[in-house]
Amino acid sequence: MTITGRIVTPMGVVEARVTVEGGRIAAVRRGRADDQWILPGFVDIHNHGGGGYTFTTGDASQARGAAGFHLAHGTTTMLASLVSSPFEVMRDAVLAFQPLIAEGVIAGIHFEGPYLSQARCGAQNPSHLRDPDLGELAELLKLAAESLRMVTIAPERPGALEAIAMLREHGVVVALGHTDGTFEQVRAGIQVSSAAGATTVATHLFNGMRPMLHREPGPIVALLGSPSVVCELVADGVHLHDATLEFAARTAGPERVALITDAMAAAGMPDGEYDLGGLKVVVSERAARLKESGSIAGSTLTMDAALRQAVGAGLPIVEAALMAATTPARVLGLDKRIAVGCDADLVVLDGGLRVTQVMRAGQWH
Repeated sequence: MTITGRIVTPMGVVEARVTVEGGRIAAVRRGRADDQWILPGFVDIHNHGGGGYTFTTGDASQARGAAGFHLAHGTTTMLASLVSSPFEVMRDAVLAFQPLIAEGVIAGIHFEGPYLSQARCGAQNPSHLRDPDLGELAELLKLAAESLRMVTIAPERPGALEAIAMLREHGVVVALGHTDGTFEQVRAGIQVSSAAGATTVATHLFNGMRPMLHREPGPIVALLGSPSVVCELVADGVHLHDATLEFAARTAGPERVALITDAMAAAGMPDGEYDLGGLKVVVSERAARLKESGSIAGSTLTMDAALRQAVGAGLPIVEAALMAATTPARVLGLDKRIAVGCDADLVVLDGGLRVTQVMRAGQWH
């Protein structure tokens, strides 16, 4: 099978033909091409649902629906993110999602919490927040095998550094977020998490964390300034002003930025009232906010829209593609590029950067 177009690679854009054999890219040859963009399939490492379906309840049929919705928008690899939940929900989700992981429907599980700051909980249910529990984590790690891929922790909570060390020892990516920690507390979490060259993630940088001040730089400077940290950015025009998006991307560089959706079930759905971890969310004009407090509650974003937002904010398409696919894939230990030997995970876009075709593992969807 051969596809032609403007191929977006980490080195630049080339007109070329991509040959796919056996689910992998067999050749990339320069030559006259069709008038379309071909990018690596998007990789979303922070996603709570979409298309009316949710990951947050740990229900396998819901998870399959959410993954299918985002696949149609070019996301070929994704983590299923849960919000802060009782231990029983976390345990049941690990067991329920394992068949989907084995099928390749999702790439693993991300627990956003429950070990987060009360002061910076955002749309996390405060009744479920608690200090890290090594016994809980040990049981989850035993059940999950390799399916638990990332956990978000506030590093200032009692026991957080010990929990971070345990997760890193088992190969789980540590994300720091929903934190009211000082610069020093967050830097300590980065140092433990990034031992032996491991990558740490900043959960939706700027959102759900103490703001940056010139005399107390807080989490933002600690995370943005650390070369071992990949910073998640929600490029929806709601979580971040476009100038902030561009500033963070240029400061960190595309090799240290992962575009994410932080999507909830309302992505792709009409305005109205939805549920997120037991909290009521009202969606109006693309923005999802808690009914009670008005806090931002995830998003209605898809990865193709995030790419368009990043390009519209002034970032070159090569950098936007790195942030939407190659960099988040590296966080998961995957190589998602348009290069010989890589998985044939591709998204084809028209001139307006809208999805026309999606390929995963060499198969059109």
